[in-house]
Amino acid sequence: MTTTARLFLPLLQAAQAQKEITHNDALAILDHLVQPVVEDVPLAAPPASPVDGTSYIVGPSGSGDWTGYDHNLALRINGAWQFVAPFDGLTVWLKFYAKTISYAAGGWAIGSVNASAFKIDGVQVVAAQQPAVSDATGGATQDTQARASLNQLLAALRAHGLIAT
Repeated sequence: MTTTARLFLPLLQAAQAQKEITHNDALAILDHLVQPVVEDVPLAAPPASPVDGTSYIVGPSGSGDWTGYDHNLALRINGAWQFVAPFDGLTVWLKFYAKTISYAAGGWAIGSVNASAFKIDGVQVVAAQQPAVSDATGGATQDTQARASLNQLLAALRAHGLIAT
């Protein structure tokens, strides 16, 4: 069977009989992969009573029906498992934890976001990490020392993009 390169969706062939089966299989897989949701963290074994339409991530040591499909998405379609191999950048919603889980460099990372900036309404609110704020030292007058420490803290928060300048 000829498939697409990345998701391995079945393709129709010229003069193929029962094309609707191939087409329906591809649609069922897409139904899981467009805005994908998985039920729980990567599991080693399939759930006892899986429901059609649910998806899971196979853990690093898949067993039972999941043997040989480590790290794959396991899609429950028409009472059977179909598997999709993950690719770098694949991100799904992890329903149990209400977080994203992303695949990169051969593994899944839960709740991790890699970005160069965080913006809200086009305004950068978090920048790259700056050097740590040092502890206040010295000073005979406590008020002067406290003000200097607060100003240093405010400057660091501004540099981090956490407060406006």
